[in-house]
Formats: sequence, structure tokens, C-alpha cells
Amino acid sequence: MQTIAIRGSLLSLLLFISAAAHAEWVKRVTDGIMGTRIVVELWSEDRAKADAAIDAVLEEMRHVDESMSTYKPTSEVSQVNAHAAEAPMKISKELFDLLVTAKEYSRITDGAFDITYASVGYLYDFRKHVHPNEAQIDKALPAVNYEHIILDEKNQTVRFTRKGVRIDLGGIAKGYSVDRGIEVLQKRGFDRAFVSAGGDSRIIGDRFGKPWMVGIRDPRGPPGSVITRIPLTDAAMSTSGDYERFFEEDGVRFHHIIDPHTGHSASKVRSATIIGPKAVRTDGLSKTAFVLGPEKAMEIYNRIDDIDAIIVKLDGAVIYSKGLEQLPAK
Repeated sequence: MQTIAIRGSLLSLLLFISAAAHAEWVKRVTDGIMGTRIVVELWSEDRAKADAAIDAVLEEMRHVDESMSTYKPTSEVSQVNAHAAEAPMKISKELFDLLVTAKEYSRITDGAFDITYASVGYLYDFRKHVHPNEAQIDKALPAVNYEHIILDEKNQTVRFTRKGVRIDLGGIAKGYSVDRGIEVLQKRGFDRAFVSAGGDSRIIGDRFGKPWMVGIRDPRGPPGSVITRIPLTDAAMSTSGDYERFFEEDGVRFHHIIDPHTGHSASKVRSATIIGPKAVRTDGLSKTAFVLGPEKAMEIYNRIDDIDAIIVKLDGAVIYSKGLEQLPAK
């Protein structure tokens, strides 16, 4: 009996070693969804299941893009922009809930985050190096105010209080899509994974006793250079920078983060990184510093219990929220 037990234990050990030998980190990089690069990496003992899970993540992100892109005239957001100023418009629960979240971040940030910035923002074309003149901005700016968005929870409708109001979820949708991707993986039983869309990332689990090391890009350095690396486990991180979509004209940098108070590119910092529990939250809060400036933004960040922040000021100095120890450069 003892010999049989020993043989059984050895067989179990061999089976465990065999399974472990086939486990691996599976990574895929995809371009073309939401106009950015998508990275999915996960630990799996079954390559086929890993590939199927990554396919499901990308499909979910395509769904978010199809629903919320302002570049697609058939998207739900484009339909809202076309009709919500005429009458209350019934929308999906997914979009309704995200609009509720967007308005919450507008209140938290004293209006620095405002999805109605698109009422002016649509006049910019960063690919073609086009920006509005002062007369165009002055005409469009009164439509920029998140209070123009009226949400009726009972009827699940949205209405704009004036003509000319447009919304753009570009400042929150990528983070939302990352969270949705993580949910897809968790439902399939994966507990060690990394999902990113551009500057928005979320991590579940660790790398077997070690944290994931995520770099923060140097806003003025060459591609691949970082100002610091952050150890993360079960966390999300979003970095917004004035280097993502921009062009320069007569010494002025025009970039995609628009100040909802002025209609111009917000240029009070070089980059801002937020660390928190979910990517929709870190994404939505990462633009605040560009509009309010590093000191005022850091006051707001320090009041929020579940996030931390790292801001690169215009002079290149790096400042940290009170929840972070001073991190070593690079």
C-alpha cells in the first residue's frame, strides 16, 4: 500500500510538472482599435484558451469603439450628437452609465474634465494640422459645459439643453474598454493579466511574487525613454501627455487635450499619470492637470482616497501625490 501511495504521489508530481512546463505568458499586440495600440498579456496553461480569451478582449474593445467613436457616423455617440439637442434620446444602459461617470468626474475636477469639450474640439484636426481661429472658438465655446447634458435615469435618456453641444468620450472610453477587457478575462478564469490601450493600462495579479513594472514615458525624451518605473499589482494606470496627438505652428504646440474653459489646447503640464483601482477612473482624471495646472490638480488628487498621481511640469520637474514615496528616476 505504501508503494502504491508513493507511486501515486510521484505521478501527481509528474503531472504537475508537465502542466507547469506548458504554462506560459501569452502576449498579443494589435493596432487599429480606437486609433491606438492594444496590448494583452496573460498567464495560461492552455494556449488555445489564452488565444480565445484575447480574441474576446479585442472583440469587446471593438464593440466599445463601434459604440462610442465620434469618427463613426453610425456609433451611438454620433447619433446622440446628431439628435440629443432636439429631444430626449433613449440610449443603451452602457452609454448612460458612462455618461453618469463622466459627469461625476466633471464635478470632482471642477469642470476640468468635460466631455462637451468636443463642441469646440471637433474644429481641430491634428492629422491635417488644422485648428480653429478665435472667432470660431468664441462662437462654439458657450456649448461647452457638462451641465448642458441632462440625464434621465428613469427613462434612460440623454438630452442637450442647447444646440451646438457635442460630446466626445475619447478621454474616458479607452480606460473603460481596458476595464471591460479585464472583466472578460476574469470571467474566463484568468487571474494574472495586463491589458492596455494607448496610455491606459490595468493589471490583475502579479508576476509570481513580483509586481509588474510599468514605465512612465519621458514627455520630451526619445521613444522608449522613461522618467520612472512603477511597480504595480491589481491596479490601473493612465498617462496623458501633450505628445500623443499634436502639431506645432509658429512655436505653439496644439495637442488633443482641450481646455473646456478656453477652447485651446491645455498646456499647463507636460504629462500626468494617475494610478487607481480602475482604468476608467484613472483615464478620466488624468487630463485635469493640463487644465488646472500641477498645484491645483494635485490638491484635487490628494483629496481622492483611491488614486495617486505623478505630474511632469512644464520645466520637466516631477511631482508626486502624498500617497507615493519619491520614486527614483528610471
